[in-house]
Amino acid sequence: MKKENLLFLTLSIITVLCIMAIGVAVAERSLVIAIVAILGIFLSMGLGFSRRKKNESNHNSF
Repeated sequence: MKKENLLFLTLSIITVLCIMAIGVAVAERSLVIAIVAILGIFLSMGLGFSRRKKNESNHNSF
């Protein structure tokens, strides 16, 4: 597996874990867990999208 694909796999796993944490936050009625999970989703998805855009621009320049 390429290093780039491993990074995207890791980011997607982190995103899924954060989505699961929202379910835990609802079950536990914890606003803190929900806020941390939502921030984690935005950070991991944002990083993934920005890396994908950067990779696409690098491949198109060659």
